[in-house]
Amino acid sequence: MKIIKTKFKDLIIVKQKNNIDKRGTLREIFNDKILKKKFVFEYCTTSKKNVLRGFHFQTKFKQSKYINVVKGKILDVVIDLRKNSKTFGKIFKIVLSQKNALSLFVPAGFAHAYYSIEKENIIYYKLDNYYSPKFENGIAYNDKSLKIKWPGKIVVSKKDKNLLSFNDFKKKYKGL
Repeated sequence: MKIIKTKFKDLIIVKQKNNIDKRGTLREIFNDKILKKKFVFEYCTTSKKNVLRGFHFQTKFKQSKYINVVKGKILDVVIDLRKNSKTFGKIFKIVLSQKNALSLFVPAGFAHAYYSIEKENIIYYKLDNYYSPKFENGIAYNDKSLKIKWPGKIVVSKKDKNLLSFNDFKKKYKGL
């Protein structure tokens, strides 16, 4: 495993190694000696092709996330919502896949979304705080001010269709 820093403070890419043979693959996803983070909660999602989930965040009990693609390929996108960050409002995008063996550690204070590129995508998360629906909110994936180009047709939940614009987020919260 290798840590790759980004231009965003504490946003880290983790390059893992796929060990491949005729039986399949073996990949070390997490090692606390390399990625020195404490996680308390894990979950796994499956998403079909063209599914977009997000942008999600929690206003209290903020969560850092460690995102891994076990099968498939996604475009992972985050927005820095940290009030005093030099990169507040900026976007970071990366393709994570089973093949490229890249993972992303997203610090608390970011909104997170991903777009599913392949027919079947299995995404595995580690989080440093528990899910708290009472404090969950989000930013609209199609907010024009964010200028995000998604790769194709989009399938999104009713909840995600009704999230805040980035400007409404700034008015309501000022930042996380």
